[in-house]
Amino acid sequence: MKVVAIIQARMSSTRLPGKVLKLASGRTMLDRMLERVKKARTISEVVTATTTDPSDDSIARACKKLGVSVFRGSLQDVLDRFYQASRMHQADIIVRLTGDCPLIDPALIDDVVNALTRKKVDFACNRLPPPFSRTYPIGLDVEACTFNALEQAWYGAKEKFEREHVLPYLYAVPGRFSVLQLNHTTDLGHLRWTLDTPEDLVLLRRIYRYFQGRNDFSWLQVLQLQQQKPSLFAINAQVRHKTYLENESPR
Repeated sequence: MKVVAIIQARMSSTRLPGKVLKLASGRTMLDRMLERVKKARTISEVVTATTTDPSDDSIARACKKLGVSVFRGSLQDVLDRFYQASRMHQADIIVRLTGDCPLIDPALIDDVVNALTRKKVDFACNRLPPPFSRTYPIGLDVEACTFNALEQAWYGAKEKFEREHVLPYLYAVPGRFSVLQLNHTTDLGHLRWTLDTPEDLVLLRRIYRYFQGRNDFSWLQVLQLQQQKPSLFAINAQVRHKTYLENESPR
């Protein structure tokens, strides 16, 4: 079973343009995220899926420098981008990750992949976007599915939000596919550790500064930091998290 982690990334985010190449303690967020994803034991290969838009040439150059495979596809039809990248890399299982999760934890990736294979479901995750539930902090998001399920979504998904957000076709309609969601024992879904706004960027830089620029700390260590120094995390506490029905303009 070939498990391919695909990280979607683009420079034209509306709320924080160029976010994946923003620096934190001397390294780009994408560099940090790629290093963390590679540490997941279940992952066979890591691919960055960006767009054919010239604005994303810088992402392709950065990945080439880091020795990471790049697939370039549609700007708005992200589902097609994932499907074509999965076909090219002959994935049996696809792990969908987004470039706004630089604190992603390899242990959580392994948890989701192992749950998918052990339970033999079509789709597994550790969170679903609003209005669904989550118990892990925003920014630790992992989704995994079989290639067969992804292919069915690629053929069947017609709505714009289904194409842009990649996998809603698999979980939005109960019973259409077998779905498994992993939950933390304590509900931490209100915590925000993602990279989508200038406030988020300030927080993430504070976190990396606290860990002296290291990249090997776990999500539980970040949680401990938040419990010890809650004021450090207050800057982005009021930022609203988007729902899976919201479409984003390409610029």
